[in-house]
Amino acid sequence: MTLMSVDHTWYEKPAGIRVRPSAGGVVARMENGRILIALAREKGLAGYVLPKGGREPGEDVDSAAHREIAEEVGLTRVRRLADLAVLERLESERRFWSVIDYGLYLTDQVSGPIGDPENHPGMAWCDLDRLPDLFWPDERELLEAKREFIRQVVMNAHAADTGRNHESS
Repeated sequence: MTLMSVDHTWYEKPAGIRVRPSAGGVVARMENGRILIALAREKGLAGYVLPKGGREPGEDVDSAAHREIAEEVGLTRVRRLADLAVLERLESERRFWSVIDYGLYLTDQVSGPIGDPENHPGMAWCDLDRLPDLFWPDERELLEAKREFIRQVVMNAHAADTGRNHESS
């Protein structure tokens, strides 16, 4: 199923629809002073998406986000820095209402094997200041609204990590 665009109806909860708790992440890494964000390709969708997906029974938000990040963009060395937002909308096939808890994660990993290549055929690192087309408008809005917060938290964590690395050498 290829969707051409998302309109306001994706953000209106239908009566009686099943709610699916979900988790995902904005995964950042530093490269040459720039903040890059990991974005996934999702089968059947135009543009990029943030890695996210449903939580398994008994799974906490952070564990689910780690699993989804590994499945969709192949990154396994990620560290949660902060909570970002909870977004709600219909999922891509309109079968359930997703309540997605997004966290901010830092990594030094450039790539890894995507855990679900059939549904997520690729990933890309994109500059936080020059975002490509994203399929979900609310994900773009999240990145734009939280851009300065993301920049500050990531740069502070990266500086602290760099300082610790210099101290241990």
